[in-house]
Amino acid sequence: MTASKIIGIDLGGTSIKFGILTLGGEVQDKWSIPTNILEDGKHIVPDIIESINHRLSLYNLDKSEFLGIGMGTPGSVNISESTVKAAFNLNWADTQEVGKPISEGVGLPFILDNDANVAALGERWVGAGENNPDVVFITLGTGVGGGIIASGELVHGVAGAGGEIGHICVDPDGFECTCGNRGCLETVTSATGIVRLARKFAEEYEGDSTIKAAIDNGDEVTSKDIFFAAQEGDHFSLSVVDKFAYYLGFACANLGSTLNPASIVIGGGVSAAGEFLREKVEKYFTKYAFSTVRNSSKIKLAVLGNDAGIIGAASLALKFKGE
Repeated sequence: MTASKIIGIDLGGTSIKFGILTLGGEVQDKWSIPTNILEDGKHIVPDIIESINHRLSLYNLDKSEFLGIGMGTPGSVNISESTVKAAFNLNWADTQEVGKPISEGVGLPFILDNDANVAALGERWVGAGENNPDVVFITLGTGVGGGIIASGELVHGVAGAGGEIGHICVDPDGFECTCGNRGCLETVTSATGIVRLARKFAEEYEGDSTIKAAIDNGDEVTSKDIFFAAQEGDHFSLSVVDKFAYYLGFACANLGSTLNPASIVIGGGVSAAGEFLREKVEKYFTKYAFSTVRNSSKIKLAVLGNDAGIIGAASLALKFKGE
């Protein structure tokens, strides 16, 4: 039987998402289980094996129908060894054997990469990237991650830190980042980063604003609240969103002038602000990018949402096609 399916796994700190896909990237089935991070995350790999085997037997699926399994994971990934370390939200501080046990436990070839890289592959393959060989993906969530695909291949760099877009410096005198540096993109364009900008702006803003009033009151304010107020015309929130768009557009311009991709795709929770956000980022991208880049690289919004992870992870397994 010729293999016609692939399995994708998106491993996160709260849930593990699974998908069965066609070789063309169509999701045929998906499910998820909670991530059990207790006891140094030792249950995660056995839970993954058990869940896949259960699903395959539930639907009477023959393993010969599958090319293999691809997975995206947080942390530092050693691709050739299929190991992960420093995935602190999984309680995996030390090096974890992942590939060997899953491959043996399910009986299929297995391949692994970093979760942001994998989401980039998904958006590039069947999402906003339109399967172009040159795509940059930026995900704006609790942190800022990303992935760079050049000539159809993920850029990993010499130590696996290629595509750490969240740590591009956009303000050398800016906020302190968890990485120890100052002014990383993540400090101003993550969900918490926008709120941080708003708190800073609130200290000097004189006019009326529901968001400024909420901050001064000590009420909880989210990035969603700020974008919503900006769309409603709140001047204070508009100035915060404009500064956010400046930082992101500035970073996109530098990425564009370095890589000249067909598109820079913006995803993650914050991107739910949609076209309102995209056109503001594009304005600053256009201002700072090299002229040829300005006219050939597009700023786009991600379209796959939460499925980018499982789709991109599954696409890793396409490399088993020629084996």
